[in-house]
Parts: sequence; C-alpha cells; structure tokens
Amino acid sequence: MRWMRAAGRGLLVLVVVMTGYVVSGAHADEGSGTGRGPLTLATAGDLTGYLGPLLEGWNRTHPAEKVTLVELPDSADETHAQMTTDLRGGDRSRFDVLNIDVNWTSEFAAAGWIRPLPRDRFPLKTFLPPVVDTATYDGRLYAVPYVTNAGLLLYRKDVLAKEGVPPPRTWAELEHDAKTIAPRYGLDGYAGQFLPYEGLTVNAAEAVYSAGGTILGDEGARVTVNSAAAREGIGFLARGFREGWIPKAALTYKEEESKQAFQDGHLLFLRNWPYAYAVASAKGSKVAGRIGAVPLPGPNGPGTSVLGGSNLAVNTHARHPDSAARLIAYLTSEPVQRQVLTKGALPPVRAALYQDPALIRQFPYLPTLRAAVLSAAPRPKSAHYDQVSLVVQAVVHDALTGRETPEEAVRRLARELAAVSHR
Repeated sequence: MRWMRAAGRGLLVLVVVMTGYVVSGAHADEGSGTGRGPLTLATAGDLTGYLGPLLEGWNRTHPAEKVTLVELPDSADETHAQMTTDLRGGDRSRFDVLNIDVNWTSEFAAAGWIRPLPRDRFPLKTFLPPVVDTATYDGRLYAVPYVTNAGLLLYRKDVLAKEGVPPPRTWAELEHDAKTIAPRYGLDGYAGQFLPYEGLTVNAAEAVYSAGGTILGDEGARVTVNSAAAREGIGFLARGFREGWIPKAALTYKEEESKQAFQDGHLLFLRNWPYAYAVASAKGSKVAGRIGAVPLPGPNGPGTSVLGGSNLAVNTHARHPDSAARLIAYLTSEPVQRQVLTKGALPPVRAALYQDPALIRQFPYLPTLRAAVLSAAPRPKSAHYDQVSLVVQAVVHDALTGRETPEEAVRRLARELAAVSHR
C-alpha cells in the first residue's frame, strides 16, 4: 500500500471507515455512541512510509480493531473535494475518523460533519498551545491536533558565510541580499509557493500577518483585509516579481517544486515547511550540509508564519466512536508523536519533544520551529474556508503577475470576501 502525503503542510488525510452502530443526527453530543470494531484507514499521503509500522503496532495490540488501508488522492484540493462529497451523504458516509487539514476544522464543524469531542479525553495540555486553537470552532473542541507545521526561511549558509552576512531578519535585508548577493553566485533570490492553490493562500496570509494585518475576524463573520498592512504585505511579494528577485518560475511553484529548486542549488532563500530542510539536508542533495533555517522575516523583525498541519476529527455519523477516539489517542500519544518526527520528518504536536536534546541533535531546526509555531497564526477561520481560499488565490495571483496593483487587489479582496461571508 502506497502512502502519499501532501508535501510540506504535513497533511496526512486520515479516514477511518468502520462497521456497526451508526450515530445519526446533524450534531451528535459529545461522547455519544459506543462500540468498537475494525478500521479502514485511507490516506492522501506519506512520502516517508513511517505509518505502516505504526499501524502494525496498533493492529498487534488491537486485534478487534485492525486497520486496513485505502487511498485518497494525494492532492489536498482533490482530497477535500472527495471528503466533502462523501460527508454530504450523511449516515451513508464511509468515513468515521478524518485527519483534516487544520484550516478545514471550522468548515467541517459548521457543516455538522464532525462531532464535538470531550477535552478531558485527550492530553491537550501537553501540546504546543497554538495548535489547539486550530482544532476548535465556536468555543468547542471539534478535533485533536496530530501534526503541526510552521513556515521557515531556508537559506544557503555557505553563500552568506562567504559574504560575511547573517541570515535576514527583515524584509529589507531579504530583499537586499536576494538582489545583490544571489546574482553573484548565479542564484535566484527568493521563492515561496505562488501557484494559485492553497500554498499561495498561506504565503499571502503570512505576508499580511507579518505586516500586522489580518484577513478575517470573528470566525469569518467580519472582513478585515482592507488595511495598510495587507497592502504592504501583498506589495512586498508583488515587488519581488516586478523587480526580479523572485523568479517568474515561482509562479508555478508548489511545495515540491520550490523545494526541488532550492535542493538543486538554484535559490539563495526559500520559504517552505520543515520537511524541505530535512530532505534538502539528506545524502544526495546538492546543498546538503550547506543550508540553515531561521524564522520568516517581517517588515521590522521576525514575521509571522501560518500554522500548518492536520487535526483528527470524528464524523458525526461514526459507526464506532469509541474506536475512533481510541485511535486518536494512540496517534497523539508521546511514543507515536516521537515517531511522527523521527520516521516521518513531520513536526509533532507534543511540546516536550521540541526540547529533547537527542532530537535536537538529529533535527537541529527544532528550536527555530518551536519558536515559529509559538508565534504562528491560523489561516482565516470561516465556515466557507474553501471559497475564502479560492478568492485569496485568484486575487493575490493577479497582484503578483501585475494585472492589479496591490492597492486594487486589497480592495477587491475585501469586496469578494464580504460576498463569501454573507452567503
């Protein structure tokens, strides 16, 4: 069975399909329903293959709740489409437990597709505090964090060392180095993920947040994007393309394409998730041993990353909610979370692992990642998140390609997001 992961965001789309008792109703009460049974686990991806052994361990100790594997598409957008189509089937849904991208929690909860969970059944106090917020909606816990993520700035430390300069802490320093140092070494200056897909929403949100702005407020009920900060953030990215220190090729980059460009030695700076650091540092990489990672820069100092990762949620119509909760507890336990990092190269949600000396020696970016997660912010919360993201992608892409000025793009964002919020 092939495991596929949506690279970079650490999205392991997890679906548990069970047989037996069916809980009906639009919003099941916390803890309602009982029963245990065999599980079918479907995933959109695991590039490192770490989950197979984990599930073998579960199956050995839970013979009446054995997990078998099925696959969903490895694209997050396609997975979202298939998942929501199935969930709209109500009690005919095949899915019992879903490991959903963190930004889907509000949407799924508002639609009545996932049930509230009892906080006291899961060790939430052992998690990094910001990740728990991604699992809540309207003041209630609707999922349990499984994997977290925060964007980092990867850089060629060998090049900066030759120039005698530290890694950039501000946008001005990043822009200066990308313009002046990169060309001397035959490199492009900076790249992120700028193809019109979810990654562009992330990059745009990070730019707006880093400048001190927001996009939505009050669980999506209020549009807040029409601000000087949003104009500054989107303007920073648009200027990079206009002046050439962000290459035009970056308009086609998702996580993998941008990681490959950096790994092949074509970029001085790259915004990506920690997995890119791990892969680019591995044997066979052209830049292995020559890269570093720091927090994303902002206008006046370190910027703000968007929280990535995935949360485990239980379908409102779960056939075996007790088995579902037990599986979630297993996957978020300390031993399994350790393997999420050591075998899967994915950032765990357990806070203590980020201060483990042995793990820091193996993954030297952990202290930087911890700081990035603790200062990170979630993507805009909205019951219509998929539509919100599509609007952000389309409008920001027009700004990056010069079809609109940043000022025009921000005004359009405000209008179109208001239309989505009032649907």
